[in-house]
Amino acid sequence: MNQIILGTAGHIDHGKTSLIRALTGIETDRLKEEKERGITIELGFASITLPNGEIVGIVDVPGHERFIKNMVAGASGIDLVAMAIAADEAVMPQTREHMEICTLMGIKYGFIALTKIDLVDEELMELAIEDIQEFTRGTFLEDAPIVPVSSTTGQGLDLFRTTLDRICHQIPERPFSPIFRLPVDRVFSMKGFGTVITGTLASGKIDTGENIMIFPSRITSKVRGIQVHGQSVDTVAAGTRTAINFQGLDKEAINRGDVLSTPDTLHPSHMVDAELIYLATNPKPAKARTRIRFHSGTSEILGNLVLLDREELQPGDTACVQIRLESPVCCLKGDRFVLRSYSPIKTLGGGQVLNPMPKKHKLFDEKIIQGLSRLISSSDEETLSFFIEESGFQGAPFSDLRLMTHISDKKLDTVLQKMLANRTVVLADKDRRIFVHGKMFDLLAAQMEEKLAEYHRNNPLKEGMPKQELKSKFRALRDKDSKLFPLVIARLAKDGKVEQEQNTVRLATHEVALEIDQEEVKQKIAAIYQNAGLTPPFFRTICTDLDVDQKNATDVLHMLIDEKILVKTKDDLYFDAREIEKLETALVTVLKEKGEITTPEFKDMTNISRKYVIPLIEYFDSINLTIRVGDTRQLRKKN
Repeated sequence: MNQIILGTAGHIDHGKTSLIRALTGIETDRLKEEKERGITIELGFASITLPNGEIVGIVDVPGHERFIKNMVAGASGIDLVAMAIAADEAVMPQTREHMEICTLMGIKYGFIALTKIDLVDEELMELAIEDIQEFTRGTFLEDAPIVPVSSTTGQGLDLFRTTLDRICHQIPERPFSPIFRLPVDRVFSMKGFGTVITGTLASGKIDTGENIMIFPSRITSKVRGIQVHGQSVDTVAAGTRTAINFQGLDKEAINRGDVLSTPDTLHPSHMVDAELIYLATNPKPAKARTRIRFHSGTSEILGNLVLLDREELQPGDTACVQIRLESPVCCLKGDRFVLRSYSPIKTLGGGQVLNPMPKKHKLFDEKIIQGLSRLISSSDEETLSFFIEESGFQGAPFSDLRLMTHISDKKLDTVLQKMLANRTVVLADKDRRIFVHGKMFDLLAAQMEEKLAEYHRNNPLKEGMPKQELKSKFRALRDKDSKLFPLVIARLAKDGKVEQEQNTVRLATHEVALEIDQEEVKQKIAAIYQNAGLTPPFFRTICTDLDVDQKNATDVLHMLIDEKILVKTKDDLYFDAREIEKLETALVTVLKEKGEITTPEFKDMTNISRKYVIPLIEYFDSINLTIRVGDTRQLRKKN
């Protein structure tokens, strides 16, 4: 049998705590106020040994309407419920609300504990049973056993144990999850142990000595010791009630509602997308932006209910919604939750998380509405396709996809490999394992072609567009760590759509075609620089002398640079490329002979004025031919 947690439920004073005490000998009411008032206020914990020796953990919850939030926190980790209904009162208001909460939390197993049978005669007990059968009709407890018990006389306790044993063996194992999560339901300090937390492991496992992180605060600590049912253990797995004490962790650093996990695994979010079941017992519709209390795990967070596809939600309706929260929550896809009203406090509904870390959606966005609706019953591949496409050009890292799908890493890898093979997705970053949807990749490629075509129209005489300028046109690609840009360029080049050089890229169909007057200007400018040698005029002077439009002349100038006829230095100075090549050869010869050269020596060597000497010597530095050492230049060593 796998690890099982039994939870109690039922109206106040229907004997839940007394029943646990009679079955286990454990008093779950530990607070002074609970003992003075005779009611359960906080969660209580115990364990019961089944006839075959197996141990089942127990969470005893409050029945009073004022403490329903504590009941919800306890219900988050249970596998089956014992619904306590007193024979002398039968079904009461909190019986109904607890049943609604258990249903919303996805609990599918349980039975009825008909308590206080020593206080009624046989006729009243039969009436109570009829009331229970009517109450459970259409619920997950419709065909569940009804076990009459008395905590006072002990009658029915053995039947309770055998019934519990039989149902426990019907419960399937929890789906495997590689993600360790422990929602915290209690924190206290113990002399000699330090800070201790208790909770029910929702998924994964943890070992003594492992590092953990508290979410959402991201405080880290190390597991010092683990106990299960009062016994020290080295490891603990999903579905187990456990107590863990931590090394060097202040009690004030952790609260009920926090979640323990391995460092940097979870992703706190102020929003979740969800499938919401709005209870039919609600007296009126829920309107957009309704203020709510969101219960997930052991946390209660205030927020607003955002209706995506309608103006209001009618009682009994089910819809895909976005819940926007005032504080961050750490959820996974498939997590169950309960919604309660802000004031007066009443259970409104609940359901399952579809996306634990969504973007803020626009209302009545058909694509989002249909996508979320499909997530309710979609395959793993369809789920991944939706989330990766939603991530846009930025892509979705593997670490986020684990939370969005909540399947094993091995299965996630298998599905992603299939999608890569089908080109449904593209691996945009191998090191960080970031995936981009094929549609987004193709869209980005098409948009890049459009930007290049626009650039060529505006700059017909330029060979190509600087890559950095093209990249800057896309906000999502401005991240310095993004590797998507060169990947798209490489794909376009492979498909024969673009041609690229080291720093520029152009459409494969682009050809520089000069008009007759531009060709004439080109020849004149080239001739001026060729005749000027190492003492060319400033370009602005050439434009004036030739009486040509400066923009037109500048386009021609860039073409001459692209064709490597001219070389640009700085200060509006350009040189004939052949003159620069000859000067470079001479400079290398001198440096090989002498080892170094000063600026005055370079001036004497070229026999030109300082106006040209400084731009030229710095040009050779910029192309990594020379390196400045003090007041001299030396040849730069090649690696």
